[in-house]
Amino acid sequence: MVRREQFMQRYAFTMIELIFAIVIISIAVISLPTITDTNSRGIENGIMQEAVFAGSAELNSATSNYWDSRSMEDNNVSNLERVIDINSNCDNNRLKPGHINQPFHRRCLDSNTTTVNDINDTTFPNLNNAAHLSEDIFEHYGDVDNNVSAGYKNTYQSTVTVTRPNNSNVKTLAVTVTNGGTNIIILRTQSTNIGEVDYFKRRF
Repeated sequence: MVRREQFMQRYAFTMIELIFAIVIISIAVISLPTITDTNSRGIENGIMQEAVFAGSAELNSATSNYWDSRSMEDNNVSNLERVIDINSNCDNNRLKPGHINQPFHRRCLDSNTTTVNDINDTTFPNLNNAAHLSEDIFEHYGDVDNNVSAGYKNTYQSTVTVTRPNNSNVKTLAVTVTNGGTNIIILRTQSTNIGEVDYFKRRF
């Protein structure tokens, strides 16, 4: 004789399964805004860090320029940046105290110019050209289409100032990175009126 066993077929969740499902869905729904907010803050912090790096790159780029546009007034003689004789320390050989009287070393201008052009002169790429009012920092670094921070609540700006305290031989450059008028960071560096040294070229 063949024994038959009938098994009950289930067509629904049990009460305990239903409760567990509701609890899991509730946790997911409650934590979703927190996850979204954390993700958004992480993206915003990343953009802020990129803005700081862009400000640093802007500062480094500025320091590669000439100290002043007048530094190249005798560029028909040499393509080296010259020392501007601010304190009348240059002698007839265009040397200042500490200069070495050797070819390719630092020299004062042929004209012994004592006036520094603190105006934003575009004749040569000099430090004064770097000065500008608040601009979108990603416009120059990272995205020419100005879309890097699109869709996020923060827009980062950079302001560059160039100062020469007490008409000295030192210029101070400061890059201020802001967000909605609030300062994020201020980066500073200094550049001195010391001219430029050429590389010695070995000839065979």
